Amino acid sequence: MRTRVKICGITRAEDAQAAVRHGADAIGLVFYPDSPRAVDLDTARVLAQSLPAFVTVTALFVDPAPEQVRAVLEAVPVDLLQFHGNEPPELCGAFGRRYIKALAMGEGVDPAAAARRYAPAAGLLLDAFSEAARGGTGTRFDWARVPADLGLPLILAGGLTPDNVAAAVRTVRPYAVDVSSGVERAKGLKDEDKIKAFMRGVASV
Repeated sequence: MRTRVKICGITRAEDAQAAVRHGADAIGLVFYPDSPRAVDLDTARVLAQSLPAFVTVTALFVDPAPEQVRAVLEAVPVDLLQFHGNEPPELCGAFGRRYIKALAMGEGVDPAAAARRYAPAAGLLLDAFSEAARGGTGTRFDWARVPADLGLPLILAGGLTPDNVAAAVRTVRPYAVDVSSGVERAKGLKDEDKIKAFMRGVASV
């Protein structure tokens, strides 16, 4: 089965088009104000409306108030929600949209237990743990900690780059991979050559 790819932290139309041009299945728009990749509603709407059919627009939140999620859904044509904080399943499922739940792989974290807790999710995203940031840190976790069968589609994130994504796919066999800083030249600014190389690495497996 082909490994899907999401390019997260898109802030510019040219980066969205580069992601699509090189075969990305989804883009991520960040609605977490503390992130250097955060976008406002007007920018997000323009980015989402610029995409062709069959590219999934994912809206990323970190412990949002329900009103924030509803405001995004009213303003932006979003296909999928991504929750990257400590949101309970009840919040994640409260908006009538499919969602994926991100899990920071800190010490003692049990992905299998999280998969059971968030069983209605469309996927479980495993990311590196950091005290300083919620994703986009450029660090990876030990892939040996990923269970063989989570019972949910597995999305692998955390420190993925054009240089290591092929090894990651061979080792973990995820449903999808999610990259942000690994295809950037600066925070929030993607590099088309890196996107192309990343997509080539995924396709090589």
